[in-house]
Amino acid sequence: MNTNSEHALTTLLVSYNTKELLDECLACLRAAQQAIGGGNIIVVDNASRDGSAEYLEQTAPDVQLLRSPVNVGFGRANNLALPHVHTPYLLLLNTDAFVPPDALAKTLGYMREHPECGILGVRLIGRDGVLQPSCRYFPTPWNLFIARTGLSRWLPGRLVDDMDWAHDQVRECDWVPGCFYLMRTDLVRKIGLFDPLFFMYYEEVDNCLAARNAGARVVFYPHAEVVHIGGESARKDSAISSSGRQVEVLQLESGLLFFRKNNGLPGLLVQVALEWLGDLILVAKAVLKRRGWPAVRYHLNRMRAVGRLTLQTRFGLRATR
Repeated sequence: MNTNSEHALTTLLVSYNTKELLDECLACLRAAQQAIGGGNIIVVDNASRDGSAEYLEQTAPDVQLLRSPVNVGFGRANNLALPHVHTPYLLLLNTDAFVPPDALAKTLGYMREHPECGILGVRLIGRDGVLQPSCRYFPTPWNLFIARTGLSRWLPGRLVDDMDWAHDQVRECDWVPGCFYLMRTDLVRKIGLFDPLFFMYYEEVDNCLAARNAGARVVFYPHAEVVHIGGESARKDSAISSSGRQVEVLQLESGLLFFRKNNGLPGLLVQVALEWLGDLILVAKAVLKRRGWPAVRYHLNRMRAVGRLTLQTRFGLRATR
């Protein structure tokens, strides 16, 4: 187990039922570490049921393994490792993200040259080479509403993801995805990592907002390209995947928690109202386009879920899990 505090970087991975990805992910990471003189690796196993933790113990002596007895969610699992981080930089990396050999050298080089940058993300692509959302704007009740209903074609508003540019230049942005999330450790000590309020989704949005409020810049850096599969842990867990229904419930809940935390009760109520209005518009579209009862029922059920979660979270004040 590597605990050399003289290294510049600690890389933190949360593993949940992705045993078959660990070898490739760690091999890519180790190759990239060679270009910066090594580094520390911490893996938090989030109560995997596929033997991930045992496999790491047997095959990865350079990894510091931390086990959570239960699945505590993405953000909370990352938080468990903070007492073990003693390097100037911290990289959060998904187990389904594969870094090229020059990624760490390039991104750390940028951070060193730009001390105002507190959080850095990279250009993300799928295995097929298709660009993924990598440089993002903060969600608002309004931009989520016009995006979901398709009204963004006629109504003004900056969407969360603007994919109409080449993503080939360094840009300051609102937030970057957590699958490759490079931070200064002193910023983590100042603002914290992820709010344990969030089980999954919105945790990096909330953290980037806190970083910007503290005066740090969040930067999209396109000159390192990371292959990201996406959604592997959720697909492996029937309790979460369930044809996408539970994933959507988690997204809805985290959205309610985020808007209540950062916009107060008025922000939460606006979010709930626009969620309901959006579903009503989509019900009307489904009827006019004769998509059938299943499409109508989906949106009615979604409206009920928003109302139920609003009450269960005590109007966005507490998580349900």
